[in-house]
Amino acid sequence: MAAVSVAGIAYWLNRDAVLTRAQNSALADFRKSLGDALGSLPETPSCDELRNTAGHMAGGSQSYQVVLVGEDADGRVCAEESDPLLFSLEVVPASLERAVDEPRGGDAPYHLYWQRIAHEDDPYLVAGARGSESGPTGYMLASLGPERDDLNSLAWSLGIATALALLGSVMLAQAAATTVLRPVRRLNSAARRLGDGELSTRLPVRGADELAELTRNFNNAAEALEHKVADLRSREASSRRFVADMSHELRTPMTAITAVTEVLEEEVDNLDPMIAPAVSLVVSETRRLNNLVENLMEVTRFDAGTARMVLDDVDVADLVTACIDARAWLDAVELDADRGVIALVDPRRLDVILANLIGNALRHGGSPVRVSVHEVEPRQAGATALSALAEGPVARSGRTPVRVPPDGAVLIEVADAGPGIPAEVLPHVFDRFYKASASRPRSEGSGLGLSIALENAHLHGGEITARNAPGGGAVFSLLLPHRPTGPSGSAEDSDDGDGDAGGGRSGDPDGTGPSRPADRPGEGGTEGGDDGSGGAHGAAKTRGGR
Repeated sequence: MAAVSVAGIAYWLNRDAVLTRAQNSALADFRKSLGDALGSLPETPSCDELRNTAGHMAGGSQSYQVVLVGEDADGRVCAEESDPLLFSLEVVPASLERAVDEPRGGDAPYHLYWQRIAHEDDPYLVAGARGSESGPTGYMLASLGPERDDLNSLAWSLGIATALALLGSVMLAQAAATTVLRPVRRLNSAARRLGDGELSTRLPVRGADELAELTRNFNNAAEALEHKVADLRSREASSRRFVADMSHELRTPMTAITAVTEVLEEEVDNLDPMIAPAVSLVVSETRRLNNLVENLMEVTRFDAGTARMVLDDVDVADLVTACIDARAWLDAVELDADRGVIALVDPRRLDVILANLIGNALRHGGSPVRVSVHEVEPRQAGATALSALAEGPVARSGRTPVRVPPDGAVLIEVADAGPGIPAEVLPHVFDRFYKASASRPRSEGSGLGLSIALENAHLHGGEITARNAPGGGAVFSLLLPHRPTGPSGSAEDSDDGDGDAGGGRSGDPDGTGPSRPADRPGEGGTEGGDDGSGGAHGAAKTRGGR
């Protein structure tokens, strides 16, 4: 802007100076020549005399053309030109003629007037003056072509100089900006690496300006964050070791206690009626404790990354039917399954997922529970499987949305007839040990069922989401690829014998997503159980159903 402004001002000043100098020189010469000519002419000059005088005036050093207008002795008006081809009275503007002929009063009633015009695309200076009321009038036409050429040359020079100045200023600005932008880019890159988990990221501090201070603060923040995360990881590792050690330590006595309680359960009909309720309570609580230990064992395997899958090609609809039938849920569940949908899954882990989702719906949602199994095409996955679920808030694991492979995926939806999941509970339904009612921390459920189901889905490269249906009721959606894509998707190892989420039973529908305040099956509740027997009509005992 400075270069353009300077060039514009320079051109305007030079243009004004050039034109003023040429104009003043021509007008001064014309005034002097006209005065000398009028002084040598008679009071009523003839046309020939006017013509000769005009030619004599035009022959001066300023190279302008002249027209003299006057009356001869016979009263004729003569308009004599020095060169009729270059200048005639028709070229003179009418406004200039009126100004020249109009007296102004005073000692010199007539003045010299001038005007710049364009004639045949060339610039000219036209001037006129009258010596006296009865004397002739003289007009001058001076070309401004040389001045125009000089000004055009000046404009080109200023344009080139401006362009060079602009180029130089851009280069200087780029160099100056680089000294500022380079540290900012380094800081941006370091912040990105820090956000990606590289907590050891540091930047060299150069100089003592504001950017150096910012870099120093970034390093201090990164160091504090690294120490804080290391401390949290250490505490988390200690907590996981404690849970794992506790689970292993509890398992041996729990095995013995479980054996004793099974014997007591078989003899409960022969016991004293006063003792039988206590024995039944001991049996029930022992099973619950055994389920909790098994769940903790499974959680530690997920945390340690040692959970493995035994994969097999199964008909998903048949597996869902077997899960429902094994728990005597046929009367309480409506099944809409496409037959012939084959997927490579771990049948035991998929059974755990289904038992958790269906049992949770029966215990906390209400009958009838609707289970649907459909195949999802890749082009429909984004809209049908995940995005279309979000007519309201959606609970999910927070992972990157599952990408359906080219061969499609399987969508299993479990919907209940309850009022739905409260909005404040929905974001936490997959959290470990989460229970909706803080005033009733003791219940059948441990708060691990849905969390274990979600981890099993992740092992298959799938995802589970929870939402409330528009017409009422909660809907849990399980999306599984036809071929596992998770970190353990290619493993085909047998289980290590430490139990699974089923807790020694065939399923573990631990309800963490309540939707009704009651505890009776089919009427809702705040927490679910850890076994697979929470159906509307009860379930047959299926211990050892892993």
